[in-house]
Amino acid sequence: MAIKPHHPFALILACSYPGYAWSLDPQTINVYGFDFTPTLLFSESYDDNFRELEHNVQSSMVTKIAPSFELKAEDRNSATRVIWQPTRNIYHDEPDASNTAQRVRLDSIMEFTDRHRLKLEAEWRKYERTTSTAVDGINDKIHSDRVGGLYTYGAKSAANQIDFGANYAQLRYDNSGGTNDDKERNTTNLNTTWYHRIGSNTRSLLEYDHTIFDYLLSNSPRSSKSDAVLAGAEWDFTARTSGKVRVGYEHKNFDDSNSKDLNNPRWQVDLQWKPLTYSTFTFLARQALAEGDDGADAVKTTFTQVGWRHGWTERITSIFEIGAGREVYEGQSRTDDLREYNLALAYKMRRWLDIEVGYRYRDDNSDAENQSYERNIFQISFNVSL
Repeated sequence: MAIKPHHPFALILACSYPGYAWSLDPQTINVYGFDFTPTLLFSESYDDNFRELEHNVQSSMVTKIAPSFELKAEDRNSATRVIWQPTRNIYHDEPDASNTAQRVRLDSIMEFTDRHRLKLEAEWRKYERTTSTAVDGINDKIHSDRVGGLYTYGAKSAANQIDFGANYAQLRYDNSGGTNDDKERNTTNLNTTWYHRIGSNTRSLLEYDHTIFDYLLSNSPRSSKSDAVLAGAEWDFTARTSGKVRVGYEHKNFDDSNSKDLNNPRWQVDLQWKPLTYSTFTFLARQALAEGDDGADAVKTTFTQVGWRHGWTERITSIFEIGAGREVYEGQSRTDDLREYNLALAYKMRRWLDIEVGYRYRDDNSDAENQSYERNIFQISFNVSL
């Protein structure tokens, strides 16, 4: 919940940023019956516009040091893991942008019988953002909490299966002077999905999603309730083709009678095709309403991405991705057209060491004043384990 809608890429391309192709095979340490797995990501990059500004851009060499510590326990019917990820980002040419982030995550899966399964998760994050900040040149300081659960009734091979999910999240800002306090909110989500098997490898689905956005600011015009209904299918034909498609409609009802309710088509498409065991093509397409920003009641975000990952040898893998998006700011005459390219080459030097070099390009062409930007990132990363 902490990512601003000004960056739809942040949600969709998080997995494709250099580091996506890691094939590391880390060794674990037995600690009183638990599997303990430490890893370390170290990267050096040059970012020519790390604040994503149209004018007075700031560039810097950036060092990232990101250890990760995982503790896991599992038996025949359950598994639990805890992950702690502290991260230090050092901006050598702009020291005021340097920051330290923390992330703690807990996941648990329990299978009571073949018909009853429960997934639980919780996450706490504290971090700073250098882009789309409330005050130019000053990081936004953020912390967020999230808990959620998903109960599934029905055997995996049954004709019908139903999911019941619930999530609760808090978003808070730690900026001085109360900056961005108007964006602080609690979010409650309830959702259910019914799956019906229509073939050995295909299931239809019907999904209902209800979300309450409760802003802490008294009489906030952004407090609202959102309802969405989607229908679609998911399939997995052998190991070559898999996908999930959901198409529907969402309605956003604002608590403030002066704010106009919004209706919006909503869809999500995830496709994967593997013509060869070492070559994978992906296609992603999304449209949904995001929370408002920069005075907008909400932001309609649309995004499409095509990707290709290819293993040239057992040790060398290339990644190519191209994405395009559009953001329409409801209640304002503003539209942003976005593009992003990502190129990377990963080398599995040892079982315990991966090296990756990458280039990433972002472009935002906005019809609002001082909101357009271009950004280039060149990076080399090292992922190390035991």
